[in-house]
Amino acid sequence: MATASAASSSAAQHAWLSSTAAGISSSATAAALPSFFFIVAVLRPPLAEAVASLSSARYSPTSRALLVRTRAAIPATSSGPRRERASKNRSFSASLQYARPICEAGSAVPSPPSPSPAATSQRLTLRDYQEECIQSVLSSLEKGQKRLGVSLATGSGKTVIFTQLIGRVKPRSEIATQTLILAHRRELVEQAARHCSRTYPDKTIELELGKLSASGTADITVASLQSILSKDRFLKFDPKRFKLVLVDEAHHIVAPGYLKVLEHLGLRTKQPDSPHLVGVSATFSRFDGLKLGAVIDEIVYHKDYVDMIGEKWLSDVIFTTVESKADLSKVKRKKGKGGSGDFDTNSLSKAVNTVELNDIVVRAWFAKAAGRKSTLVFCVDLNHVAALTQRFRHYGVDARFVTGDTPARDRAERLDAFKKGEFPVLINCGVFTEGTDIPNIDCIVLARPTRSRNLLIQMIGRGMRLHAGKQNCHIIDMVAGLETGIVTTPTLFGLDPDELVNEATADKMYELADRKEAEKAREAQARKRLTGTESTGHSYNVTFTEYDSVFDLIADTSGEKHIRSISPHSWVQVAPDRFILSGPGGTYLKLERIPDAGPEAPKYRAWEVRALPPAVSKSPYAAPREVLSAMTFTDAVHGCDKYASENYPFFIIGARLPWRKAPATEEQLKFLNKLRAADDKLSPEDVTKGKAADMITKIKHGARGRFASIEAARRRRQKSAIADELHRARKLNELVSVGPLSA
Repeated sequence: MATASAASSSAAQHAWLSSTAAGISSSATAAALPSFFFIVAVLRPPLAEAVASLSSARYSPTSRALLVRTRAAIPATSSGPRRERASKNRSFSASLQYARPICEAGSAVPSPPSPSPAATSQRLTLRDYQEECIQSVLSSLEKGQKRLGVSLATGSGKTVIFTQLIGRVKPRSEIATQTLILAHRRELVEQAARHCSRTYPDKTIELELGKLSASGTADITVASLQSILSKDRFLKFDPKRFKLVLVDEAHHIVAPGYLKVLEHLGLRTKQPDSPHLVGVSATFSRFDGLKLGAVIDEIVYHKDYVDMIGEKWLSDVIFTTVESKADLSKVKRKKGKGGSGDFDTNSLSKAVNTVELNDIVVRAWFAKAAGRKSTLVFCVDLNHVAALTQRFRHYGVDARFVTGDTPARDRAERLDAFKKGEFPVLINCGVFTEGTDIPNIDCIVLARPTRSRNLLIQMIGRGMRLHAGKQNCHIIDMVAGLETGIVTTPTLFGLDPDELVNEATADKMYELADRKEAEKAREAQARKRLTGTESTGHSYNVTFTEYDSVFDLIADTSGEKHIRSISPHSWVQVAPDRFILSGPGGTYLKLERIPDAGPEAPKYRAWEVRALPPAVSKSPYAAPREVLSAMTFTDAVHGCDKYASENYPFFIIGARLPWRKAPATEEQLKFLNKLRAADDKLSPEDVTKGKAADMITKIKHGARGRFASIEAARRRRQKSAIADELHRARKLNELVSVGPLSA
């Protein structure tokens, strides 16, 4: 009798919980929550016992519900205002509790019905390039590659692709069947979990996120990097049981936290018995120059956002640049370990967060985008967000903001309202650069300058998703006053950062870049004809300059202007394709262009040459040791800078230190005057200590030989010019024309 009564009570309680869950699941709040948890209320007696039993039960992953705390118990029979008030008090976004995987035996709660065969048989139709990408990954894995990278534009469905990979990658052994997904933001973790839940309803899926702790034995575990590192929670994951590790936004993969987890999984270096690793990113490069090759062996697939726009997989984009006149010349740059070389946030905010500049932003929006439905604005920091929000409101625009400090519930409500088109302008700083899906965005305002190409692409990418009724996305780039090294939308297409464009499509931007390149080529040819010198830019380094002496050569600082505009260190150009950064005691870094590098191969390589004490070796230097290789000059310089800042004293390598402005020392002058005539000696007033140091570096690294080569090349050009002139004269003499003949 007691058993029947208990069963009846349990059934009644379960019925009440089911009806509560149904109400919750139909609400807007539940739509934003992961779909693979039980929805259960933590209640006071008499229901507490049933809930405790339920929350500790092991269950089928097809249950699809969420554990949620409430602030008040609601009896099953209650109704009316009391129940409505209590319902309003439920805090469904608070304290998500982990629910364990399958084990229904002995559970006091009936199992939910299994999904119908029709529901489980539904397959997602992949886009052509998504299937092509998956096949590229599988092909590389079959060839024995272990650590792969996939480069896909924002909005391409990266999460869909790597979710599909889980079912396509074969187990490495009978026990190596599990998959671990790593991401560095909560939004990315929850997004991946939702996709996995829909794609694999019969697999156990667990989260390692905040207070949610996974068992380490689930078929699929989706983990936040911060959570899995906390208290070494990654140690519960046995590498031998995993077939696949997936990393979202994988341009972060060489950060120390990722490296620690990958080390545990056997993926820090190439190992034949390790799980497969696939990293996916829209910006597969590092602005700080760190080598992604330390973890990723091969990029097996790339789909550029411009190609995807052309193929109509992404929204059309039009660009407008607005010159804001912001002065960035005194803005500091990030320093220290992990610094990207981008602008220091506080310093940048002071430069751009002014009433005048914020007014320009709002007026530019009115002029170009007032008719747009959903504008996302990127600011520098919280103060900038607040000020610009108020400026929009001052002009009668319903602008709202979201920052990292915005409470989760407020954030969800504002995002939901923005997606529904309830207000036109959403302002943020550092929140929506990654892992955000707001396809209705049809305008992006870049109110924060940056030196990071990755950040620029991430911000623009927020507006590239397709959406019903959306014709294109208008990118309005608030270009600051000229500052070498700044990255703007024109620079993505090979244009100068100060190039102003007005509502130009991506195709028009490329056409403009081609025209500008052709103009530069014509100007270079004209200069060659007029002056005998030709400059084709840093990409090829074919530059002819006349020097009257070795001293003129080493005194020429034109080669350092570009590299010192992107580096805080005292780099010296010692050859057209070679740069030296002198360290302590004669040790130095050498950065040089790799000759005849293939289209997919690195274009630059850096070496460290360490000086050896005479007592250690007869040779003054150790064998060169490769530090890095990079595709671009900028990435190579930033990588070298990071290495130098961690290994060399800044007071030696800094380019703008006070000691460099002091007069040259007696020893420096003695060394330099060896190259000068008796009546042309240098004095301390003629050259600074820093300039003298740079000149000595050039001499030590081949200035004399370079001068001899330049002289030989000059003589060859003169000889060739004379021969060309004689040839043209002969051709003129051979011409037959109507008219008088000269005597």
